[in-house]
Amino acid sequence: MDYFQGVVTEYLVADRACYVNTELLIQLDSGEYGKGRHWYCDAAAVNFAESTLYLCEVTYSKTMSGLAKRLLAWNEHWPELKAAIRRDCGIPESWQIKPWAFIPETYHAALKAKIRTLESAENDGSSMPFPKVTYLEDVVPWKYVTWDRKVSELEDET
Repeated sequence: MDYFQGVVTEYLVADRACYVNTELLIQLDSGEYGKGRHWYCDAAAVNFAESTLYLCEVTYSKTMSGLAKRLLAWNEHWPELKAAIRRDCGIPESWQIKPWAFIPETYHAALKAKIRTLESAENDGSSMPFPKVTYLEDVVPWKYVTWDRKVSELEDET
């Protein structure tokens, strides 16, 4: 785990409705590790309030190539990937599964350019939803001050 994965994990668990499993193994084929058929996801965030499992990836790469490759591979296998997660993690059919990328704000355009095909994909369940994007600059601990991950107004007591 790199430094910012820990920062992102702390950000995720600051929401009391969210539980996190780091380095989640996603195997399309039960009991097998075929090439291009398994991945380690940086963090899986189970949000009970939203009935959603987020597949969180963290990077500060300038090119966004590795993250884009991962997201496009997930999209290629999206129905199988969802089925594997439901099988191995016990996620109910009624829950949503969505990707969530944590990246530097400066490189958002680079990521968007590399995964633009995901933006135009129909949301019929066979394509992965376009990833939620949160900037690494926004997950540092001094940006959220409560255990609900909400910024509260601090009153001047002088």
